[in-house]
Amino acid sequence: FQVCFTDPNQGTASADYIAEKGLATKVAAIYNSSDAYSSGIYDNFKAEAAAKGLDLVDSEAFTSDSKQDFSSQLSKIKASGAELIFLPIYYQEASLILSQAKNAGITAKFFGCDGLDGLLNIENFDKSLAENVMLLTPFSANATDETTKKFVAAYNAKFDPSTLNQFAADAYDAVYIVKAAAEKAGITGDMSVSAICDALKGAMTEITVDGVTGSGMTWKATGEVNKEPKAVKIENGEYQPMD
Repeated sequence: FQVCFTDPNQGTASADYIAEKGLATKVAAIYNSSDAYSSGIYDNFKAEAAAKGLDLVDSEAFTSDSKQDFSSQLSKIKASGAELIFLPIYYQEASLILSQAKNAGITAKFFGCDGLDGLLNIENFDKSLAENVMLLTPFSANATDETTKKFVAAYNAKFDPSTLNQFAADAYDAVYIVKAAAEKAGITGDMSVSAICDALKGAMTEITVDGVTGSGMTWKATGEVNKEPKAVKIENGEYQPMD
């Protein structure tokens, strides 16, 4: 059972958000065609962008064997007139793209998914390059709800605050999700491992959990979690909620 979003659905949610908020009409994308995470999100984004009336003016791919120099992709995107560049990739490659885009004089907006979470923690990365980058993520340390504020305060008191990201929040929620399922299933210490597993599996589709990565989280029998992503924008080296 998942705590993180199902990857392809992030593409659909991203296209929806861009269209509904009027962030751009002409969009481009750079994705890793050799990576299931990246290509899956891109495929859904492409389909939903068309459905929502977004003009996908250019799509550029790279592979895991060619993820250092993005000058060719960026040159084509610049010529396309894209107002926003969608990055369904991981933060390591995104950091290079942001740097090379600046050198190429690209002024388009950038929008990504949870793979960009961690961008600000790259050693020696110039955070100014990430200014105004937008992304969908299940967690924002600057969210103002009491659940998040309590978690952030407790985490920062015990660990290095710079390490607090979506993945730490996912792990935190995972513990309480298992706890909720165990309580629902009536797990006892004398049950066998297989019996515990079967009981937890059944309980997962019956529980609803409020956590730091989502409120009202529920699960399908396939393991897919249902929760809404949060849109954030990087401002002055920090995530700021967009809604």
